[in-house]
Amino acid sequence: MIHYADEEPKENYSDYISKKLGYDYTYLANIFSEVKGITIQQFIIINKIEKVKELILYDELNLTEISYRMGYSSVAHLSNQFKKVTGLAPSVFKQMGRKRKSNLEDY
Repeated sequence: MIHYADEEPKENYSDYISKKLGYDYTYLANIFSEVKGITIQQFIIINKIEKVKELILYDELNLTEISYRMGYSSVAHLSNQFKKVTGLAPSVFKQMGRKRKSNLEDY
């Protein structure tokens, strides 16, 4: 639902996971937290931000388009989660990616 989708998800993650695995979401969430040490929601957010980082570096979509594609309610919400996970604003991450790409092209 995160890495292979080209548009906003039609179903929320908890319903999708529960239906696919055939168990109550609360039960799955408790087991997941025990095993991984983070909640399913935290895991989903981390994976969404990884996909956002990819999309930023591809430089084909602007932040508004990325926000919509990834199912965020706003660019501000995406930016806040991005900064919480990476410690950087999306714009700073993009500049760092451009600088790194430029440095690699020099070789």
